Amino acid sequence: MAGVTIVSGLARGIDGIAHRAALGAGRRTVAILGWGDVIYPREHTSLAELITANGAVVSEHPLGTRPNAQNFTRRNRIISGMTLGTVVIEAPEGSGALLTANHAIEQDREVFAVPGTIFSPGSQGANWLIRDSSAKLVTDVKDSRGVESLDRDPPT
Repeated sequence: MAGVTIVSGLARGIDGIAHRAALGAGRRTVAILGWGDVIYPREHTSLAELITANGAVVSEHPLGTRPNAQNFTRRNRIISGMTLGTVVIEAPEGSGALLTANHAIEQDREVFAVPGTIFSPGSQGANWLIRDSSAKLVTDVKDSRGVESLDRDPPT
């Protein structure tokens, strides 16, 4: 999938994994911060430095703005707005991933979701998106129902 750039929020879990995977594969990655130049979580300081050297770390907030929960959810509109498609891997009820998916839908972007077990709270959001036809089901990077749309030109 040449040309694909990972855009995520530098959060613990899936975000950090996605950024590291992109860097490991020699792909571009962009981290959108919900604060100024303070790296949060602290354990992602070296990851942010790697991203800066091989992509970009972006924030709409002034330097010195400290991390706070309100800004975490606001950044998700930027994440979805920078992409052609949003992939939801884990999304418990009320999660930032669901907020990002909702922003993507409002912005006329495609939403993809990886299904999970019905017994896992972390799978609820992705499963709901698929059930409600808000997201296209993907199980593999080569899933033809999802990959084809990522190779088109961005909307104008």
